[in-house]
Amino acid sequence: MRKVLLVEDEAIVAMLLEDMLADLGYEVVAVEARVDRALAKARDVDADFAIVDVNLNGQNSYGVAEVLRERSIPVIFATGYGSAGLPEEYRDRPALQKPFQLETLGKVIDSTLRGAAP
Repeated sequence: MRKVLLVEDEAIVAMLLEDMLADLGYEVVAVEARVDRALAKARDVDADFAIVDVNLNGQNSYGVAEVLRERSIPVIFATGYGSAGLPEEYRDRPALQKPFQLETLGKVIDSTLRGAAP
């Protein structure tokens, strides 16, 4: 079973995502809601990919994404603005525009993991 790190500050959204990921056959290995804790987890988590909310309580999470990138862990950004709301250097990364459906989540994950395969 593939493992995912979930970085999301809204508890209800995190719970919904956990359920959606379980329905798609993924194991959520950690859920973090704060940038400092997400950074710590990103440094040592055993995950195949991560879904990272761009805005965590008013702080951006790009540092978390960079730590994961350095570890070759693919990141899917979750944002209310879609990829157009990402800074230029991140616009090539997959982004889920909130709110999204189970089918969209599955397609973005499949695409991301195919692109990350050696």
